[in-house]
Amino acid sequence: MSVGTDTTSTTTDTTDTTGTAATGTAATGTAVAGTAAATGTAAATGTSVDVRIMTRAELALRGIRQDVEVRRPDGAGPSDDGHVLVDGANAALPRNPDSPYTVRDGKVWLGDESGILTDTGLSLTPVRRPRFYDLTTADGVRYEEIARLHGSDVLATTVVQTCIRYAESDRCRFCTIEESLRSGATVAAKTPAQLAEVAEAAVRLNGVRQMVMTTGTTAGPDRGARNLVRSVRAVLHAVPGLPVQVQCEPPGDLAWIRALHDAGATAIGIHVESLDDEVRRRWMPGKSTVPLAEYEAAWDEAVRIFGPNRVSTYLLVGLGEDPDELVAGAGRLIDRGVYPFVVPFRPMSGTLAARDGIGAPGAEVLRYVTEGVAAKLRAAGMSGADQKAGCAACGACSVLRTAGG
Repeated sequence: MSVGTDTTSTTTDTTDTTGTAATGTAATGTAVAGTAAATGTAAATGTSVDVRIMTRAELALRGIRQDVEVRRPDGAGPSDDGHVLVDGANAALPRNPDSPYTVRDGKVWLGDESGILTDTGLSLTPVRRPRFYDLTTADGVRYEEIARLHGSDVLATTVVQTCIRYAESDRCRFCTIEESLRSGATVAAKTPAQLAEVAEAAVRLNGVRQMVMTTGTTAGPDRGARNLVRSVRAVLHAVPGLPVQVQCEPPGDLAWIRALHDAGATAIGIHVESLDDEVRRRWMPGKSTVPLAEYEAAWDEAVRIFGPNRVSTYLLVGLGEDPDELVAGAGRLIDRGVYPFVVPFRPMSGTLAARDGIGAPGAEVLRYVTEGVAAKLRAAGMSGADQKAGCAACGACSVLRTAGG
């Protein structure tokens, strides 16, 4: 490895959080430097592709010094972030008061120790709080507790907010699926009727274009797929044609993959997080009891049923896996027709990893892996957008889209 409906209603322009005007000086009174120079610049932005990828990697890890309206403090998957558009694309970035990156006049600026700001060449627009958040169900549950907006146009929900692997001895060290339940931000189980009601409103009021349904692992052999089948059917009855991705562990009975497809799911995520068994045992003691062979069988069956590039899996950068082996493993997934959604590990508040002081990977490692995987995706003619629904189609939690994947 050599690492050296109307979606415009969901976004708004932004200014520096201090409320200062665009006067050519920073809020602290220091001068603002000009746009960062770079060779081989792209005509549209004046920023080189390599610089853009590196900056986007830095943002994914270090976040921005700005509060935003749409945020998710905890839950299943990447969280503890705010949702924005970077150069018009969905992005989920940590909200970090110590970040060197700030937003001013709709642009991302990098500050140095002396307070000088440099224009990174990236634009940033916060996603506005959606109107459907103001609604409640007939039984008094806030819509926001049932499903949340991700990016500007993706509705996401954790159908079952508990997991049989959440005891500390079994828990994935990066997961906070039950923390949002403990904080009162969500409900333990969402009914198909509730999900259908919220999906209809999100599409009608905020122009949502796709939906993601994930679940904590349940005790039955379906491992959560049964609830997803019921939920997909209900949502598509209310909103015919809405692309829906489902996410679950490999079902003990692979017939559930066909059932999910027949219910109307567009795509499926079967998330392994790491292809290294030692890393899996260390980071996912409960989940790693499901052998990689079961994941491979589930991926192959899902590709057979859903088709190539309608199946995806998360790969986390920063768990200790060798970067070159991670890229090579992603290549083998691509050969199977599975999209490897590369996402940086971040020590989110409430995780065992954060408690134990484990830090995020360096931006250079994230850039290296992301560019390597993106090159393999391009060579195979695979893109996240072609998934039609799901995390890869949204792209907010990864740098792959910036890298051309």
